[in-house]
Amino acid sequence: MLRDQINDALKVAMKSQEKRRTATLRLVNAAVKDRDIAARTGGKDNVSDDEIRELLQKMVRQREESAVVYAEAGRTELAEQEREEIEIIRDFLPRQMSEDEVRCACEDVVKDIGANGLRDMGKCMSTLKERFPGQIDFGRASTVVKGMLN
Repeated sequence: MLRDQINDALKVAMKSQEKRRTATLRLVNAAVKDRDIAARTGGKDNVSDDEIRELLQKMVRQREESAVVYAEAGRTELAEQEREEIEIIRDFLPRQMSEDEVRCACEDVVKDIGANGLRDMGKCMSTLKERFPGQIDFGRASTVVKGMLN
């Protein structure tokens, strides 16, 4: 379970006194616990591994945006800190597909469901999300699918 992997990594980081890794993993744990609380108030149990992966991807995107802002403002030390956190968080995410792999996956999905127009865009994207959870940047995939359906 992803939650256990994060907790185990946190324990290792604490024992080896890796301050950045410890702090980042504590942030991840806090975000997961917040999601658990929100899920319980909604009547569900703890969040699933897929929901944790989505949360981790969101955290990576936030840090990428922050790193760009810091770099533009000349705050290189803060930008570097954000990049370090990104690498730590990515350790818990599946490998991201390359541009070519994304294109091939999109082509396969378009063929498999027989999509022939922009009205089939939703079907294509939901199929991609089912087949490749956490492995594709769906913003990029959306652009590729749209180009194929036009």
